[in-house]
Amino acid sequence: MSQKPVLSVLIPAHDEAGWIPRCLDAVAHSQGDLPAREIIVIANACRDRTADQALAMRPALDVAGWILNVIQTDTPGKLNALNLGDSAALGDIRVYLDADVLVGPGLVAELAGVLTTDLPRYATGSPRIARAASRISRAYARFWERLPFVRSGAPGFGLFAVNAAGRARWQEWPDIIADDMFARLNFTPDERMRVSARYDWPPVEGFGNLIRVRRRQNAGNAELARAYPELMRNEDTTGPGMGELARLALNDPLGFGVYAGVRLGVRSPLFSSAHRWARGR
Repeated sequence: MSQKPVLSVLIPAHDEAGWIPRCLDAVAHSQGDLPAREIIVIANACRDRTADQALAMRPALDVAGWILNVIQTDTPGKLNALNLGDSAALGDIRVYLDADVLVGPGLVAELAGVLTTDLPRYATGSPRIARAASRISRAYARFWERLPFVRSGAPGFGLFAVNAAGRARWQEWPDIIADDMFARLNFTPDERMRVSARYDWPPVEGFGNLIRVRRRQNAGNAELARAYPELMRNEDTTGPGMGELARLALNDPLGFGVYAGVRLGVRSPLFSSAHRWARGR
């Protein structure tokens, strides 16, 4: 690219009034040296004050050099919100951010740095689970963060970014559960980057919610494999081998017990959800 690109941060938000001010404040303090940058909040079918809370952040964002655009729609669904955001976005670089994720200082700048290229690229930060309220969730998160794909991969849960050449690989977002996996698998492992700057991902609270969300994730992965089998060749995420799993279990028996219990619980009818999108809080 001959000049520095424009950057757009897209935040789909459904009933996120309690999170959106902190999310926007974190983004405001994580910008790079870019000539133009914008944040687009897409408040989809909100029954709370998500849009109002976002708009209240405009003065602070103006001072930090960000343009804020808040789109409100009565149509529910994250994928519709992403399509609306993409239609309005001006950026060559697109950062897709969940409203309950807090980016660390310098993360947006690092993403912009690795995505400033004419080659198609995907990038994410280094995830860190925020402290959970329940002991069960803290144990699960502690063990999960030590898994190989979390430590060294670029899974992009809660936050991922692409440049213009990368975003050109698909048109509208399809109506699927695993939007983050869909985006990641549109890139080969060599095209996916992980930067060192961190972001905080909210925990799933309680054993029942851990099972519900894990079940949703499994369903999303299976749905993607059925609908887009050609993308699965780009999958490089593997579970730990028996040796490493044993080592992790010895180092953290409680964490392993909760992790194993959730995996078993997914196969049972316990804690079933009537909703396609199970939330962990």
